[in-house]
Amino acid sequence: MSTTARHDAWAAGEAYERYMGRWSRLVAARFLDWLAAPSGTAWLDLGCGTGALTQTILARCNPRSIIGIDPSEGFVAHARATTSDDRARFEVGDAQKLTLADASVDVAASALVLNFVPDRVAALRELQRVVRPGGLLSFYVWDYPGGGMGFMTAFWKAAIALDPNAAELGEGGRFPFCTPEGLAALCAESGLPSVTVAPIEIETRFPSFEDLWLPFTLGAGPAPGYCVSLPADKRAALKERLKRQVGGDGPVSFVARAWAVSVIRDQ
Repeated sequence: MSTTARHDAWAAGEAYERYMGRWSRLVAARFLDWLAAPSGTAWLDLGCGTGALTQTILARCNPRSIIGIDPSEGFVAHARATTSDDRARFEVGDAQKLTLADASVDVAASALVLNFVPDRVAALRELQRVVRPGGLLSFYVWDYPGGGMGFMTAFWKAAIALDPNAAELGEGGRFPFCTPEGLAALCAESGLPSVTVAPIEIETRFPSFEDLWLPFTLGAGPAPGYCVSLPADKRAALKERLKRQVGGDGPVSFVARAWAVSVIRDQ
């Protein structure tokens, strides 16, 4: 595993829910309002994680069916355990090599995961393959380069102040393509030359500093993975630095911004 990916731990469903799942659900609702997909259709949720987007689709979009696919067995198990709707099923799978048949879904969506796929072009080509002609292909990623995940940016700022080597681990430097221009270029390389890109914003509000801090101690994701790798004294120093930086005990609020992409698959 590369140096910059060594803390990308995404297996623990409950820990992910505390760290990112609650915000994933908020942005999922905004994304689906923007996407305005037709009802009664067959969906794919690629990189379904703990089921945040799948469950929001079920609640808001009246799908005929939906399959959620994720490489993490832990996430898939969590999604299955927390989703009782018979229209949904979940499978462990690889975004770069889907087992679905050609033209087998009407709408394909991928939430906050494409930047973690090693071969993003392959994943987007697989999405094109499984979406029927005239169907809808969409995805969204956090605006890491633009500081669009404010609480992550605050964490890494505090970490880098204490440990300059942490700079190579932050998502902003690792995923520079997560901009409108970068995403459009990625889509063009993947055979999607004309896409729509739009910002989706939510507020991430923490009632206290402890509510902000605790998910960083659970290990699910790059920043929490880095945090739990620190010895106790350095972790305590990081906590105090972050607390001073955000203004004390809280409440604390940040803006979170994602870039959403959609395109109708060619006939």
